[in-house]
Amino acid sequence: MFSLTRRHLTIISATVISLLLCWYIYQVNAYSAYSLLGMLGALFANATGAGGGVIFIPAFQQLGITPEQSVATSFAIQCFGMTTGTVMWLNHAKTCRVEDWSLLPSLSFLCLPFAILGIWTVYGLELSSPGSVSYLFAYFSIFIGVGLLYTGFKKLRSEKQKAPTQEKKQVNYQDKMALVVLSYLGGILTAWLSVGVGEIIAFYLIFRGYRVTLAIAVAVVLSAGAVWSGIGYHIYENNIYWSVLYFAGPGAVIGGILAKKLATSIPVFQLKMFFACWVFVAGSIELLVN
Repeated sequence: MFSLTRRHLTIISATVISLLLCWYIYQVNAYSAYSLLGMLGALFANATGAGGGVIFIPAFQQLGITPEQSVATSFAIQCFGMTTGTVMWLNHAKTCRVEDWSLLPSLSFLCLPFAILGIWTVYGLELSSPGSVSYLFAYFSIFIGVGLLYTGFKKLRSEKQKAPTQEKKQVNYQDKMALVVLSYLGGILTAWLSVGVGEIIAFYLIFRGYRVTLAIAVAVVLSAGAVWSGIGYHIYENNIYWSVLYFAGPGAVIGGILAKKLATSIPVFQLKMFFACWVFVAGSIELLVN
């Protein structure tokens, strides 16, 4: 009776590894650019709170990938990038002694269940989006960008006229109710676009006077939980563009690691304006192109 020896196992393993290496080298020419795309998407997403779909969706649309594949693949890539970003932000919150991060867990646990509920309202009831992915994404991005630019310059003007207001340290009842509703609506948008809930919550927290880095961290944690809650649906529907994910996923991990350093190194006002301008420009380009 034939039995596998250590030598046989070594030969089989070497053969499998060689075949995989050949396949990888063959695929690099066609898909290596997606590694950079994944890294850039995760870098901007985890540094600003805007989901990686802000970069992925327009790129995929231009490459001719179907809207369903674009959203599903964006979900999958963000499972890598936003999860890495979440780990980095939580580690920063745990070790940082300069800023108060006590609201991060409470805000995350408040928002996440309702974001997941919004996502599965769409998937469970099979609700279709009110328009095409391209136009819905564009208008949403422009709205968020304009709102953030307005609040940023409004706060800057008020600070020139009087002493700057202190950052909020507690979540009142009004904010809790608003965050619940916005998380649910953001979850619905995320199901359609792969982005939405993180941007909406970050915008609201900044608008209400919470620290910008706290708002970004909450958005990152929330986005990570949201995409993980919906990825099973996209795997079941077989809409993920796996060849893109194989390269963009590892790139997103690198971007997620670098993003926290970027976000904590930029002054608060510049970070807020960077976030607003990026979302606005991405939406405007998408609207003009389509």
